[in-house]
Amino acid sequence: MAVITAKLVAELRAKTDAPMMECKKALTEADGDLAKAEELLRVKLGTKAGKAAARVTAEGVVASFINGNNGALVEVNSETDFVSKNDSFLALADAAAKLIAEHNPADVEALSALAYEQDGFGPTLEDVRKGLIGKIGENMSFRRFKAFNGSNLAAYLHGSRIGVVVEFEGDATAAKDVAMHVAAMKPVALTSADVPAELIEKERAVASAKAAESGKPAEIVGKMVEGSVQKYLKEVSLADQVFVKAADGKQTVAQMLKAANTTVKSFTLYVVGEGIEKKVDDFAAEVAAQMAAAKGA
Repeated sequence: MAVITAKLVAELRAKTDAPMMECKKALTEADGDLAKAEELLRVKLGTKAGKAAARVTAEGVVASFINGNNGALVEVNSETDFVSKNDSFLALADAAAKLIAEHNPADVEALSALAYEQDGFGPTLEDVRKGLIGKIGENMSFRRFKAFNGSNLAAYLHGSRIGVVVEFEGDATAAKDVAMHVAAMKPVALTSADVPAELIEKERAVASAKAAESGKPAEIVGKMVEGSVQKYLKEVSLADQVFVKAADGKQTVAQMLKAANTTVKSFTLYVVGEGIEKKVDDFAAEVAAQMAAAKGA
């Protein structure tokens, strides 16, 4: 009888995402044959797509689509950067952006139910997603999206990991430049007045702690804190930021837009994986620990 090592169990788990003890049982039944054990698990526990659904998708792409005054921005995630370059995965992301712009679905569930066929899978976008998970062997998901309609739109994609859509009135070139600026400088709001209160309070707390260490009188400390907050607001407000293409290195975005007789009504910025906690697993160590625990039971 073959020796079932922790490394072999970890390899099978990585392929199937099945529980470790199930992997050990399957390998035992298959006398150490990895391929046979994988098939046994597929029969017992279902398809790879079902098991992959629990894995973290922190990589991926941002895709956009604009047709006249209708458009969309969507983030589609994968587990690895390698899959984010896969042609089928990229086609799925582009299709999702187009469907969002055309149908304005209410949420991811509604988006997933829209009609779409690709690579022999269908008849819905969700069916294609599941089919590609089984084909590629990696989880993928539609994380977030926004549909736009009724406004002039300008989009900018920095590679495939950062995407921006700007709603504007005025000059299209100026709006495109603003979209590029947003991708580079990542403002959090259009103006200082639009910065969320919780972000301001967080900055004020940090500034207060730093100022308190100065040992200066309370009146001076108060002015230091207020100065820090105002500096922060200028740094994160689109209108107050120095325009990335400013010839003099001083012109703000607001000044550039005024000169171009253009108004930016809103912007949407997506950065792939932003806010997602990436999971790092040491499968071999985890398997060894559980197998040791099982022996002691």
